[in-house]
Amino acid sequence: MTHPDTTRPIYRVGPSGWSYPDWKGVVYPPGAASKFDTLAYIARFFDAVEVNASFYRPITHRMSSSWVKRTQGAPAFRFVFKLHQSFTHERADYSSSSVDTFLSGIAPVAEAARLGCILAQFPWSFRRTPRSVAWLRRLHDDFGVHALVAELRHDSWLVPETADELRAMNMGTCNIDQPQLRSCTPPTSLGISPVGYVRFHGRRADTWFAENVQPHDRYNYLYTSEELQEWLPRIRKVGSACPDVYVFCNNHFRGQGPANALQLRAMLEQDTIDVPAHMIERFPQLASIQRPNVGGFPSTLF
Repeated sequence: MTHPDTTRPIYRVGPSGWSYPDWKGVVYPPGAASKFDTLAYIARFFDAVEVNASFYRPITHRMSSSWVKRTQGAPAFRFVFKLHQSFTHERADYSSSSVDTFLSGIAPVAEAARLGCILAQFPWSFRRTPRSVAWLRRLHDDFGVHALVAELRHDSWLVPETADELRAMNMGTCNIDQPQLRSCTPPTSLGISPVGYVRFHGRRADTWFAENVQPHDRYNYLYTSEELQEWLPRIRKVGSACPDVYVFCNNHFRGQGPANALQLRAMLEQDTIDVPAHMIERFPQLASIQRPNVGGFPSTLF
C-alpha cells in the first residue's frame, strides 16, 4: 500500500489476471450476480493487477478506458501490462503498427497515471546471446516511453553485464520464484531501475517443463507462509533500491495466487488487512491476517 513517507518504497501487491472461471465462489463471492464487477472487487483488496490478457490479444482503447473507470474508487490502484507474446515468445520481425496498436490500447491507463509498467515476460528458451541483448534494446527503443521490466527465466542472464546493460536502458528486471530446475534463474533481489518487480510462479517442478499438460497445471501451487516469509528480505532489498515495487502472484489456479498475495500484503505492511470472509473458508490460513470485525464485502456493493 502507499506510504505517506515518500522516502520509503511503495510496495504494490496483487494477482496476475482477474478473469478466471475457477475463481467464482473462491475469490469472488458465491452466488455473485452476472453483472458482478470482478475488477472493481480486486481493486478493493489489492494495490495492482498484472493484465494477463494483453499477452494473448491486443488491448483496445475502449477496454482499458473502462478499466480506469471501473477502478476510479481506488486511485492508487495500478495496472501492469504483459507485452504481447509476439514480442517476447515468437520474436519474429514486427512492424511499427503492431507497436502502435499495443501502446494506443494501454494509453487510457497511462494518461490516467495508472500504469505501473510494461512486463516483457520471456520464456526459459530466451538465453543470453548478442542477438538476445539486441532484441532487448529494440524493445526498449519501441516501448521505453513507459517503464519496462524484463523477466529473464534462464540463468545465462545472471552475469554482471546483464545488469549493466539493463541499467543503461533504464529497464528493470523481474525477480522470480519458479521451480529450481536445470538452468532456471534462482531467487534474486535485484533492483536496477526505478521500478522493482517480484513474481511468484509456484514450485511445481513436476509440471514446469512437462508436455501435454494444461497450462494451469504449471501454476497449480499454494505457497506456505514460511515460503513467503523467505522472500521478505529479498523484497525489502529490492525496495531499498527501487522507490516503486510490484509483487505479483502468478499461481492463479483456483484462487491460490490471490490468497498468497493477501498474505504477502499483510507481511509487508506488518498489519492485519481486509480479507473476503468466503476466502477464509477455502484458505483457513488467511484468518490470522484478517482485520478484526471486518468481513467480506457483499456483492451488491459492486
